[in-house]
Amino acid sequence: MTEENPSQTAPSKQNKKGCKGNRKAMLAYGVIQISATVVSAISLAAIALGLCAVKRESQVFNGCVNEVIADGMSNAEAVRFCNGGRL
Repeated sequence: MTEENPSQTAPSKQNKKGCKGNRKAMLAYGVIQISATVVSAISLAAIALGLCAVKRESQVFNGCVNEVIADGMSNAEAVRFCNGGRL
């Protein structure tokens, strides 16, 4: 006959204490993961809004170039003028 080790048949109090620490760690990990996802979403929204501003500025620049070309200047002169250069 073999003798059974009591630590093998019943969970010890030390194992239960270790689980509480793991729960806290997993909760902290989940909170950090969700926070990172929120920050990422906000960053992507900010980038999208920045691209809308660039698109608008590009349209205004192209309109300026087309207007100056219609007045009889070359493409290079029109671009230089719309960038703030002199006539």
